[in-house]
Amino acid sequence: MKQLFFVLLLFVMATTLHAQENTSIPNVTIKTLEGQSFNTSEITNDGKPVILSFWALWCKPCQKELDAFNEHYEEWQEETGVKIYAVSIDDSRSTARVMPLVNGKGWEFDVLLDPNSDLKRAMNVNMIPHTFLLDGNGKIVAQHTSYFEGAEFELYKEVKKLVGVN
Repeated sequence: MKQLFFVLLLFVMATTLHAQENTSIPNVTIKTLEGQSFNTSEITNDGKPVILSFWALWCKPCQKELDAFNEHYEEWQEETGVKIYAVSIDDSRSTARVMPLVNGKGWEFDVLLDPNSDLKRAMNVNMIPHTFLLDGNGKIVAQHTSYFEGAEFELYKEVKKLVGVN
C-alpha cells in the first residue's frame, strides 16, 4: 500500500511540474531591494536565459544555493548571458534585514522582495529553495526544489543547452 501511495505521489508531482513548465511568469508587482515597485513582466534578458530563485533569510540551503550561483555568476554571464533574479519571500517584518545580508554576501545578481507572497503564490512555490529556469522567451523550461552541493552545475548544464554552448 505504501508503495502504491508513493508511486501515485510521484505521478502527481511529475504531472504538476510538467504542467507548469512551458508557461510564463505570472504578471505580479513585487518590490526591489530599494522598495520600488517592480512588475515581474520586467524579468527579461534580451532573449537569453533567466534563473529565478525563491529564498528566505531563515533558509540556509537557499543561501548556500545563492552563494554557489554568485561564485560562478560572472563566468556564467560571460559564457551564456544568463541573468539571475533571487526573490526573497521574507515578510514585511524581516525585509529590512535582506539588503544587509545581500550586501554582506556580495551577491552580484538582482534581488527582489515578495513580502506578501504574491509571486510565490502565483507560481505555486511551496518549498524553498525553489529555482526556475526560463528560456530566452520567458517560458519556464525547468525547475527544482531543495539544494545539494553541485546542483548549480546541473542547472548550468541546462542553461548552456538553451544557448547552444557545450
